[in-house]
Amino acid sequence: MKKYFYFMLSLGALVMLAGCAQKPVKTVADLKEGIKGETMASAKYAAFAEKAREEGNDTIALLFDAASKAEAIHAANHTKVLEKLGEKMEAFTPEFEVKTTAENLQAAIEGETYEETVMYPGFIKDAEAEKVPDAIKSFTWAMDTEKKHEAFYKNSLTALQAGNESTLPAGFEVCPVCGNTYAEGNVDEKCAFCQTPRDKFEKI
Repeated sequence: MKKYFYFMLSLGALVMLAGCAQKPVKTVADLKEGIKGETMASAKYAAFAEKAREEGNDTIALLFDAASKAEAIHAANHTKVLEKLGEKMEAFTPEFEVKTTAENLQAAIEGETYEETVMYPGFIKDAEAEKVPDAIKSFTWAMDTEKKHEAFYKNSLTALQAGNESTLPAGFEVCPVCGNTYAEGNVDEKCAFCQTPRDKFEKI
């Protein structure tokens, strides 16, 4: 009887350990989707910057350059978390369409709005449920940055349509740790999201 008792006790302990070691399935899937989305956004915004320069919208091109850099940082952060969980990202090819600068700004607004209001809030909820703090941090940094990008894009589209591009920021600074993006003349001495010192920021 004792042997049976200890056997069942050991079996229960093994089941508990297996449960504790279970992979955060939803968070892993979210990280992969996030990597794809951010990698595509980075490539897309780089192409949008080139198109803006072709059309003579150099100031707007700088915004796309800065956003492209930020999205690449988000993708890299998500990748680090994914690999820390023992997973690898599958190879993929970003696909997107380049139109006029006005249309590209509208597409960017729609993309950022989706990420900040639907995608990342859902990802954060999953990561909280599965208790993956690194993913929560990476998703939150990206979501908070996308909110700023959306505002920049809306201002740029309004200025472009009004022929007042000269009123837009003449440069940007990007935090290399979290991707937080600042307009020139309105930069914190430490990143508001991750506290990285300003002297580490990349100027665009």
